Amino acid sequence: MADPAAELSVITLGGKGSSLASTSVYAIAHGFSLVRIDSSSLERLASSSNNPNAASIKHHLFVPDFLTRDEARASLVVLLNKLIISTSSGIRSVIPILIAETLNSNPETLQFEPLDVTPEELSVFEQSCYILNGICALLDHQSAALSSIADAVASISCEASRADVSAFSLLDSGDGFASKEEVGIANDMKVFLNGSKLVGKIESGAISNIPKTHGCLREQAKLVHSKMRVELNSSVKIGKGGGSLSSGTEDAVRTVLLSFAAMLWDLGKCSLDRVKLILGSNGDENMKASLAGLLDRECPSSESLKREYRLVSELGLDEKYVEFVHTVNVLFATVWKIVAWEAIAAFMTIEGGELIGKGQDVDINGANEKVVKKNEKKKKAVLGKGSSVVVQLIKDKLQGKGGGLGSLENLVKDLLSFLDPKASGFDNLLRKIKEIVESNESRRLPKLPKGTRDFAKEQMAIRKKAFSIIEGVFERHGATALDTPAFELRETLMGKYGEDSKLVYDLADQGGELCSLRYDLTVPFARYVAMNGITSFKRYQIAKVYRRDNPSKGRFREFYQCDFDIAGQYEKMGPDFEVIKILTELLDELNIGQYEIKLNHRRLLDGMLEICGVPSDKFRTICSSIDKLDKQSFDQIKREMVEEKGLTVEIAERIGDFVKERGHPLELLSKLKQEQSPLLQNKGSSDALNELEILFSALEKSNCVDKVVFDLSLARGLDYYTGVIYEAVFKGGTQIGSIAAGGRYDNLIGMFGSKQVPAVGVSLGIERVFVIMEQLLKDQNQTTRATKTEVLVSILGDDLTQAAELASEIWSAKVHAEFLVNKRVMKHIDRAKEARIPWIVFLGEREASEGIVKLKNVETFEEVTVSRSNIIDELKKRLTP
Repeated sequence: MADPAAELSVITLGGKGSSLASTSVYAIAHGFSLVRIDSSSLERLASSSNNPNAASIKHHLFVPDFLTRDEARASLVVLLNKLIISTSSGIRSVIPILIAETLNSNPETLQFEPLDVTPEELSVFEQSCYILNGICALLDHQSAALSSIADAVASISCEASRADVSAFSLLDSGDGFASKEEVGIANDMKVFLNGSKLVGKIESGAISNIPKTHGCLREQAKLVHSKMRVELNSSVKIGKGGGSLSSGTEDAVRTVLLSFAAMLWDLGKCSLDRVKLILGSNGDENMKASLAGLLDRECPSSESLKREYRLVSELGLDEKYVEFVHTVNVLFATVWKIVAWEAIAAFMTIEGGELIGKGQDVDINGANEKVVKKNEKKKKAVLGKGSSVVVQLIKDKLQGKGGGLGSLENLVKDLLSFLDPKASGFDNLLRKIKEIVESNESRRLPKLPKGTRDFAKEQMAIRKKAFSIIEGVFERHGATALDTPAFELRETLMGKYGEDSKLVYDLADQGGELCSLRYDLTVPFARYVAMNGITSFKRYQIAKVYRRDNPSKGRFREFYQCDFDIAGQYEKMGPDFEVIKILTELLDELNIGQYEIKLNHRRLLDGMLEICGVPSDKFRTICSSIDKLDKQSFDQIKREMVEEKGLTVEIAERIGDFVKERGHPLELLSKLKQEQSPLLQNKGSSDALNELEILFSALEKSNCVDKVVFDLSLARGLDYYTGVIYEAVFKGGTQIGSIAAGGRYDNLIGMFGSKQVPAVGVSLGIERVFVIMEQLLKDQNQTTRATKTEVLVSILGDDLTQAAELASEIWSAKVHAEFLVNKRVMKHIDRAKEARIPWIVFLGEREASEGIVKLKNVETFEEVTVSRSNIIDELKKRLTP
């Protein structure tokens, strides 16, 4: 967008390494730049002009009458470039020179006499799609400007409508599935609105959908831009006889522009919805009525928007390509006008009273009324750091025209002129918006890495409660706590996780030791036991682990694990039983709802694979495939086993017969131990079934076997498992996958030392449990109290020493308390309500002089007078259950 008052620049077409950009097409089309043909290109074209008999075809240069002047000029720019970049010897210099002179002379009408052309030139005329690409180039250039303007206008609308903008902070959850452009828009909105005191609590889809709608605009604008980069600079393919070869440009451009037009329709609808929201939030009835009248008369309606979009769709389907792209441009202009009117509604709601001035006449549907500024002494609202710059820029422009005063109609006229892309000063507005978004200050606005989370005070309260329950269960079973480093030597972790080893975070070499962040807590525990020569150990550990996984709901890259492990020689299946029993106690006491514990045995699985005919060297990799059955169908797993891992179809189908077995532990065990069962003929699987019989009997006696499902598809892909394996799955409404898992690993500790120490354990995926707990509270409309504070010490005045003395007495009595020093009573009450503190102790000058305090129940508003010396006893009496 160039300033028409500036000196005209010159754009050169042709020449080595040059290319035509949509920006150049726009500048030449609107008369902001002159066009020049590169001298080397002219020399090349002139050499083709020596054959006077070559131009034997009469052709009328086609410029439809319904095109706007800018569209027609843009089309000629594209045609000129197509002629220049053609490598055919039949393209002469005469027509490019004619077109360039016509563009530079800038005539009112673009009419050409019939031209004598060569077959090659005719091919360029007919196959270059110059009208299609010319108008599309205008759309390409303007769409970037519309994107920036629409974002800035939307931010002002958020403030004018006092809208709830919390959706902008919730978009990027770190799960890896949010659209990049949507997240970008949300971040830009936060930059514009940073520090705003105007945004409020009015919820609206027109506001919360800004990231999605405007993000779609960015995506579609990029697609149009990518298409134009190619189409503007690709030469027409000319056959040996001078005829052209079909390029398929019309269909390709139509496909891109249909999506672009749909995006424009959505943007226009969303903008109109925000206009309605703004009017509904305007407290000045005269201003509201005046704006509404102007909008009804001047702003395009949703019906006109719909008609234009419907016409675009029909023309595209009818393959009327020139009319189609012209109508897309008309639709674009309509949407631009709607966005401009949104800007007017938002700006006038925020600043209109000041600009129009007290007592100025305003025409409301033909009747003169007075607009009176309200709340003259009201403190000026604070806009966001970014939006305030945009608002001030508009104010400066308008006040420069009218000294700060004027009728509403004149202000609206000036605003529409200012937001015209061809207007003087528009480039400056665009630059300012870009500076806001890309400023150093905005870049300092932080964001989280994907797959990580911050935990607010309410969430931390939930976590502390959960950790307390978990530690209580672990210690009830005689476990002691252990902590290990967050990173280990890389050699310690490698080779323990099978195909998941690729998810281990490697650290940069810091001086000779190659280290990695711990992937789980089990391998570090095994390393600790082996390193210290321990032969018997019952331990628990609650700590963070790290995985280079693809984030999703409930799946993070940094998360807590809560591990319980028993290492050493014990009675057969005793530790296995206790670990599963602990898992049921944990999930029951956390009160998350329905769950099931899927259980299998690694040696049963190996025996099954051996019976099916799987080579022993493929056991682990096939287990990794089977382990995906909870996420993929068996047909998908079968294809993977056959096509990627080399099994025959017959072997894969035999595996399918086994892994479909699932049921109550004792019932399925009885079925698998029937005579002639192939599993009894294999020593590994037979021993596994005998161990499971002991385990299931113990679980039955402990009244928790009904929470276990014997599932032959459970494989657990980790290499170190040697016996029982299990996985807890949440059965409630939140689809979150596994919430706990574990198994027996008799050989892992021996990998780090000379002595084998058998072990079994379980790991609770506490982050997923937190997601469930938070969702349950949300579903029940419950809130979590973030603090344990029972008393607010409220000093009515400014004497900190009174707060220090009284609060210290209460703290010494082991009572949870906070203090606040403020002269205003409501400040204290609001603080107590916000933090849900049940009691307030008021102490002011009068109370201090009389040796009393006022004790107030925040919930019932009951207030009693208590002797200053008796306040501790009174509090303890009231706080004791």
